[in-house]
Amino acid sequence: MSMFNDTTHFYDDIADDYHLLYRDWDSQLEREGLNLRRFFRPHGVKTILDASCGPGTQAIALAQLGYDVTAADPSAGILDRAQKNAAAYDVADKITFVQSDFQNLHNNVKGPFDAIMTKGSSIPHLLLDEQIEETLLIFNELLRPGGLLLIGLRDFETLIEDRPRFLPGRIHDGPEEQIITFDVWDWDDGPPITVTVNSFIVRGSGETYRATKRPVVFRALTADEVEVVMSEVGFEHIEAQQDRWELIMTGTKPE
Repeated sequence: MSMFNDTTHFYDDIADDYHLLYRDWDSQLEREGLNLRRFFRPHGVKTILDASCGPGTQAIALAQLGYDVTAADPSAGILDRAQKNAAAYDVADKITFVQSDFQNLHNNVKGPFDAIMTKGSSIPHLLLDEQIEETLLIFNELLRPGGLLLIGLRDFETLIEDRPRFLPGRIHDGPEEQIITFDVWDWDDGPPITVTVNSFIVRGSGETYRATKRPVVFRALTADEVEVVMSEVGFEHIEAQQDRWELIMTGTKPE
């Protein structure tokens, strides 16, 4: 197995279609901001590093709420989309955008931050134990004492047992074409167990449709595994709670 899971081609390619993965991206922005503020308020958070910003879903929402946001992503394509989205929402001057993967963040951003977050199940793109440990150590280094780490990921615990192959997505009915999204999952026993998620976007109308398939690899990472690493690198008060499909895990750096 290759030690490096290069996801940049996938995210570069899907950047302009990423909003189609949501039922309503505007509604998702509002929901993300209010939900994250619920976690940040008790910790006095003002400065945030979004370590896997994607098209800006969380970074834009947080900037709208007055947070000082640094947004990083290794994909140049999706980072460009995030900057365009930020400009469209009139918060481009409130977000610092940086091109970086997890393991080079300490070379590309300047801490300390009150909070570091990574949502969208980005941590499972790291396939090996040592990559996950290195990343969480870097997060710890970039946080202020008492700072909050928030990780959003799909908990693969039950999925490993069932090994689903088909996951439905969204249907968008437009005036000129219909757009349908869904995923086909290809499992590999590893070790570690991984799954290639083939993201399909189908467009068309009448009897004519065309499909685009984009694959990306995830490690079938469980919440228990993440909690162990968080504890090993020094995070305290580790908690987890379900938020729709995503599990939100939080921990604090010791004072």
